[in-house]
Amino acid sequence: MIIIMKPNAGEKEIENVVSIVRGKGLDVNLSQGKEVTVIGVIGDKTKLDGSNVEIAPGVEKAVPLTESYKLCNIKFHPEPTVVRCGDVRIGGGATVIAGPCAVENEQQMLETARGVKAAGAHILRGGAYKPRTSPYSFQGLKEEGLKLLRKAADAAHMPCVTEVIDFDSLKTACRYVDMLQIGARNMQNFELLKEAGHAGVPVVLKRGMSATIEEWLNAAEYILASGCREVVLCERGIRTFERSTRNTLDIAAVPVLKAKTHLPVIVDPSHAAGVRAYIPALTRAALAADADGVMIEVHNNPACALSDGDQSLDIAQFADLMASIPCLK
Repeated sequence: MIIIMKPNAGEKEIENVVSIVRGKGLDVNLSQGKEVTVIGVIGDKTKLDGSNVEIAPGVEKAVPLTESYKLCNIKFHPEPTVVRCGDVRIGGGATVIAGPCAVENEQQMLETARGVKAAGAHILRGGAYKPRTSPYSFQGLKEEGLKLLRKAADAAHMPCVTEVIDFDSLKTACRYVDMLQIGARNMQNFELLKEAGHAGVPVVLKRGMSATIEEWLNAAEYILASGCREVVLCERGIRTFERSTRNTLDIAAVPVLKAKTHLPVIVDPSHAAGVRAYIPALTRAALAADADGVMIEVHNNPACALSDGDQSLDIAQFADLMASIPCLK
């Protein structure tokens, strides 16, 4: 349930409604916008039966929610959320996250970080823990990779983000990075989602390869319910029958999410395409659909990449892409 206050409702009237709700053993999420204050009721709303909260002074109306996700619901929080990663804002603009799929060595990271920064990227990405389909594929440098990522980010004066895959990697990553990423394979790893919510840093949550939007939003709810209110949703393509691309980019997910949640939405055209030639077009499509940014794989030498070289742009290609899109200049 959400309780919508009248535009002229005062602080005492708002505090009175909050007191009524909490007095019934329920929690509240208070969202105070420029025009309207919305009080989200968290818990079993039947506990409010008989309280007459809908006729309390200052209340415009009480609206039941049918969706299972509450904290990420735009009805709870009508104002768009802006997430901060270091000194970078995600939401309300076109934020660019760029870097290699996997951290490989110091030279690779320093060259790539400086290259993407010069081209206009805002946040450096790099994988230190790599969950791979094959157990024989490169699995990442782990903590050593995190050290190299941090060094490169500092050299380029950028915040950085990395994927975590379990409790140990999450705990270690928090010592080095400004933002955590939960990958597609772990979107419904609910214990990891809870732990990420307790970590005290922003989180990028990628869509699972076969997840519906409702399942994705409920996964985000786990993070929010655990205390982290800075979550970014990342559409990275879903698995369909089509094999022309690595995944099928669900570009419609962007406007659908904008109608359902206040959380920022970004798009990863690299994992969706799997082919570097398609990345510029998908990037433009994502931004045209009102995505709050993109996450693009960039490598200083894709031909020698230990992971996802076919879908990685080199630094010159990335610079050309950035220069070709007015809102990224």
